[in-house]
Amino acid sequence: MKCPECIYVNPDGVKFCLNCGEKFMRPENGDQDENSYFYEFAHYVDMVPKFERSVEPKFQNIFSRVFRNHSILEAERLFIVGTALTTPKIEEVKETWPKPWLFTRVFIIALVAFLGLFLGVSLFKNINFLPGLIIVGAFAVPFTTLIFFWEMNAPQNIAFYRVIYVVFIGGILSMLVALVFFNILKHNINPITIGIAEELAKVATVILFVRNIKYRYILNGLLIGAAVGAGFAAFETAGYALRALLSGSFSSLYSTILWRSFLAPGGHVAWAALTGAAFCMVQGDKHPELNMFIKAKFLRIFFIVVLLHALWDAPIPGIFPVGQIVLMTASWILVFRMIRMGLKEIAEKKGRVMISPMNEIK
Repeated sequence: MKCPECIYVNPDGVKFCLNCGEKFMRPENGDQDENSYFYEFAHYVDMVPKFERSVEPKFQNIFSRVFRNHSILEAERLFIVGTALTTPKIEEVKETWPKPWLFTRVFIIALVAFLGLFLGVSLFKNINFLPGLIIVGAFAVPFTTLIFFWEMNAPQNIAFYRVIYVVFIGGILSMLVALVFFNILKHNINPITIGIAEELAKVATVILFVRNIKYRYILNGLLIGAAVGAGFAAFETAGYALRALLSGSFSSLYSTILWRSFLAPGGHVAWAALTGAAFCMVQGDKHPELNMFIKAKFLRIFFIVVLLHALWDAPIPGIFPVGQIVLMTASWILVFRMIRMGLKEIAEKKGRVMISPMNEIK
C-alpha cells in the first residue's frame, strides 16, 4: 500500500503510514480494534522472515532512525503508550531491537533551552535566568538518557506520565534513603560504602514502583531504574552546581554542569537501570521478597555496579575524566547486554503465549 503523502510502500492492511503517519482509509471488512495502535507494527514484523528477527545487537541498526525525518504524529503516538487502552498484548510486542530516535530531539530542545538561559545570564547579566539555567542544565542529559530507555521499553506498558512521576518522587526518595544510610555509616564513609549506600537506596526505591504485576519485565526494570537514577543524578547535579556558584564563580558553575552532564549517562542513570533490571530478572512473576536480594543473578549485577560506582568516586590519579569515560563505556556495555536479555525474555514469553492456544486446540 503506497502512501499518498510520502510515497512510502507500506505492508497491506496497515491503518497508518509507517513512515510519515498518514492515516489510510479503513477497509470495509476490517475487524481490528479501533483502540489499538499496534496492529500495523505487529503486522509489519510478521512479514519479516524469522531469521532476520535477531535480537543480537547491531548498533548501526539501533540508531538507524535517528537522522531520518519524523512526523509530529510519530512522536505523539509514542507518548500515548502504556495506558489501559494502549498497552499492547504480548503477542503484539516486537522482540527485535527497537530503533529509538526521540531522545535526540529531546536533547536538542534541552540544549536550545539551556543556550537561551545561558545568554540571559552571560549576555544580559540577568540573574533571574540562573535557577532555570541550573535546573535545565541538571536535567537535560539525564532526562534525554531516560527517553532512550523509554523508547527501548519494548513492552510499551509504562505510560509517560508514570515515568515522570518516578523521576521526581523516585529521585527525591532515593536521595533521602541514601542520606539515612550515610547517617548510619557515619564515620565509615569511603568510595565503597558510598557506592553500596546509594545503589541500595536506588534499587530499594525501584522496588516500590515494580511491585505491580504489570511491571515485571527486565526492560521495565531498566526503565524504572533509569527514571530513579535520572532523578537522583539531576537533583545531585543541581546541588553541586549551586555549590560551585556559591563557592566559586560562573565558570565553576558552567564547568560543573558541563562535566556532570557529559558523564551522566554512564553514572547514576545506567547504574540504577542495571540494578532495577537485575531485580526484575530475579522477581519474575512473583511478589517482591527479601530473599531476592541474595540471589546470585541480582548480587552479581549489584556488586558490579557498586564496584563501578566506587571506582568512579575513588581518588585515583587520572580517574577524571579519562577513567570515568572508561567506566561509562563499561556501564553501557552492560546496559546493552541487559537490553538483549530483556528482548530475549519478550521473545520467550511471546512464544509461550502463542503456543498455549495451540495446545488447547489439540
